[in-house]
Amino acid sequence: MRVSTRRLAVTALSALAATTAFTAPADARSHRNAISVQEVGHLSGGDRVTLYGTYVCTPSSPRGVQIQVTLTQDSTRLGFGGEEAVCDGQEHDWSASASLELVGLHPGAAGAQARLQAASLNSGFNVRVSYLAQAERDVVLEEKHR
Repeated sequence: MRVSTRRLAVTALSALAATTAFTAPADARSHRNAISVQEVGHLSGGDRVTLYGTYVCTPSSPRGVQIQVTLTQDSTRLGFGGEEAVCDGQEHDWSASASLELVGLHPGAAGAQARLQAASLNSGFNVRVSYLAQAERDVVLEEKHR
């Protein structure tokens, strides 16, 4: 089975983002790229967490830009996301959800970090990650009743 280079890059980026902390360059908000995180996130039925925000990225951004989120509460750190961004220079809403099957998050204060990032593979199949924008903020996780 043939796997496209783009799909391989996205898969590798998702795996790296879930296990590694990256630092954004000082100019992560350059070129009118930006991302935000809303102050309130939701816990649904004890099995999912969802965060929300907005982003904008320019048409000149690299292909395959993704939204990645890291949520930290007590000693738990959960990375998730992977939604592909639409880079057309317009502001878009985003949401990202993750399963709580293996982690223990609860209602209350948490820290959130959201990134617009792109990955590319060089000829040696090494992944290069670049950050277009980053936002960090304190959030409140609330129970959302279905």
